[in-house]
Amino acid sequence: MMKKKIALFASGSGTNAQNIMEYFSDNENIVVDSLWSNNPQAVALQRASHFGVETFVFSREELNNSDSMVNRIKERGVDLIVLAGFLWLIPVSLIHNFTVINIHPALLPKYGGRGMYGMRVHEAVVKNKDAETGISIHYVNEKYDDGKIIFQAKCTVLATDTPEVVAQKVHQLEYEYFPKVIEKVILVL
Repeated sequence: MMKKKIALFASGSGTNAQNIMEYFSDNENIVVDSLWSNNPQAVALQRASHFGVETFVFSREELNNSDSMVNRIKERGVDLIVLAGFLWLIPVSLIHNFTVINIHPALLPKYGGRGMYGMRVHEAVVKNKDAETGISIHYVNEKYDDGKIIFQAKCTVLATDTPEVVAQKVHQLEYEYFPKVIEKVILVL
């Protein structure tokens, strides 16, 4: 059986990307093929290099206005694109050619949409005095955080929790569940 291939997209530090690369590093059926970033300074690129994962940096123009990205990813035989802290809207050309999934640090549909990522989400959760928050892993469509939800996990938010504490709780859920859900999704593709 040919190994199933994942392409990771990341814009920042890449802690989720690293967790995914670690999870699949010894997998007999699945491999992280490549990491793609819109940010040449992304620490995610260094993390990928550490795992021997090939990296690519691209511009907004390359992502949105040409088939070159689709063709480059197809040539690599990628089965699944995973957004691991990637902040740009994914163009229709990629959505129509690949299964794309994302993780969001809240219980969608709450706190989703353009500009809602990272600490902004956790600050909104604390400000609104929510009793719980969590993660949503979902398919990607043409809108931010709007695709069909695959999986959600929850954590309690205490009245004394700061956005930073909420972020830590949510990160633990991300690290625990994201690779497992990726594995389930890719094995049925």
